[in-house]
Amino acid sequence: MFNKILVANRSEIAIRVFRAARELHIPSVGIYSAEDRLTLHRFNTRESYRVGEGKGPIEAYLDMDDIIRIAKKTGADAIHPGYGFLSENPDFAQLSAESGITFIGPSPEIMRRLGNKVEARALAIDADVPVMPATEPLPHDGAEVKRRASEVGYPLMLKASWGGGGRGMRVIEDESLLLEQVAAARREAQAAFGNDEVYLEKLVRNARHVEVQIMGDSHGQVVHLFERDCTVQRRHQKIVERAPAPYLSPAERDEISSCNAGTVEFLQDVDTDAFYFIEVNPRIQVEHTVTEQITGLDLVKSQIRIAAGARIGDVDSSGIPAQEDIQMRGAAIQCRVTTEDPRNNFIPDYGHIVAYRSPAGPGIRLDAGTAYSGAVIGRHYDSLLVKITASGVSEAEATDRMLRGLSEFRVRGVETNLAFLSALILNSRFIKGDYNTRFVDESPELLELPPDRSHGAQLLHFIGDVIVNGNSQVAGRKM
Repeated sequence: MFNKILVANRSEIAIRVFRAARELHIPSVGIYSAEDRLTLHRFNTRESYRVGEGKGPIEAYLDMDDIIRIAKKTGADAIHPGYGFLSENPDFAQLSAESGITFIGPSPEIMRRLGNKVEARALAIDADVPVMPATEPLPHDGAEVKRRASEVGYPLMLKASWGGGGRGMRVIEDESLLLEQVAAARREAQAAFGNDEVYLEKLVRNARHVEVQIMGDSHGQVVHLFERDCTVQRRHQKIVERAPAPYLSPAERDEISSCNAGTVEFLQDVDTDAFYFIEVNPRIQVEHTVTEQITGLDLVKSQIRIAAGARIGDVDSSGIPAQEDIQMRGAAIQCRVTTEDPRNNFIPDYGHIVAYRSPAGPGIRLDAGTAYSGAVIGRHYDSLLVKITASGVSEAEATDRMLRGLSEFRVRGVETNLAFLSALILNSRFIKGDYNTRFVDESPELLELPPDRSHGAQLLHFIGDVIVNGNSQVAGRKM
């Protein structure tokens, strides 16, 4: 096992990895930018060092050489990248290996093949997995970009080849704004991932987004841990994730789970029920908590064990049993609580959290990095405040626990999307699984929220009014 793990990330995912390392009795090292000097993740581990001195808030966490310097200085023999930043950068994985430090994740070669969405598409095609029509990486010649776009056919989805989280994604309806949007997506991708490569993919308007969690080891063993529904999005950013996906039949579940090791993220065309491979994310994801709750497995601890040489199928070694012993129990839902104002076009809010209280009780899990009284919410990073994951023996129980959890939050000093999330969970289309990736944008009733800033008693009253009086699309649902 490793002597010490450096976590090359920030906020809640850094804390998540610190906790996993602590349970494995491995010391951990944190890093922080100048802007993060007062954040919780800096103080959640015994050692933490400033990274990227003189660089901006994003660039600091992309400073590969300085991260390696800190790892060597502290005696860390492994690096966990979390998600975002350098987590899908094969050059960083290569630099770690060349420095004698284990990168907890895929090898540089695998990352180059899977982390790059264009390359992953080619692998899927070789494996006879259906894919969307798409271009190769776009050149910088405008005329050639237009030609390739016309070849695939509008409408199109513009995507960054590296990274995820919706960065660099744009819907392109026609040629009029094509070059302008490509330039903007390149800038966004470069800032977020250190690489400005983008490509175009045919857009499916009526689509669901479903992904399969996989785990593989260095001994050739690969297993899947069932699917997650990630359809509820806004501006290509996931808002709510759930498992199991309520719209999948057992046959469809088997189909997407058994294709091959590279088939992770899919779009399902609602009109035809056909599945299309879209990409692989060779890293831990924000929504991994949903899979952990329905399988009882700790994915981050297993990542660490597998990177140290453990074998899948040996539970004592890796924490992951053989495929036939992995079972799905109950249901789980994750909501991303953000400091955004739904009544004002979801504009992020900034300032001090002057009061904070979180939910607790059966079936409630919280993963947070900036959610505490006195926290300063700045404009340098994304607006995620806390992830709440609710689980239960059934989908209905998980839903009810999520509603209870959302109502127990108290956040003052900044706006949040708590009331919006409650309205979403209560929506009849969500309950039935009858939605697509445009669900939020096409459901103005989700913004008919009470004028509440504390998200406490008034939110409880709002939920109670929905249940008792049926003032919502879910009238008549048994609670």
